[in-house]
Amino acid sequence: MPDNSDNTDNPAGLDFAYDLTLDEVRRRSAVLEAIGPDWDPIRALADEEKAYAMLYSNLDAEQQRHYNALVSAGVLPERSVDHASD
Repeated sequence: MPDNSDNTDNPAGLDFAYDLTLDEVRRRSAVLEAIGPDWDPIRALADEEKAYAMLYSNLDAEQQRHYNALVSAGVLPERSVDHASD
């Protein structure tokens, strides 16, 4: 910890702390209210996986080459078939 005995960074000599706990609780409550009671996270994840499968299917040779390069570079995740059963 730096020596602030001369108080150049804090000329008033005041320490300031803000607890974000209440704001985080409000944020989470707002998110849950916005998505509603019918939101199914398992279904949402499955739908997202389907969308990715569709996005990266039927690529032509050049697109597939670019896709493979992005996967090799770690930009895109490796798409594997090791999913849990439905």
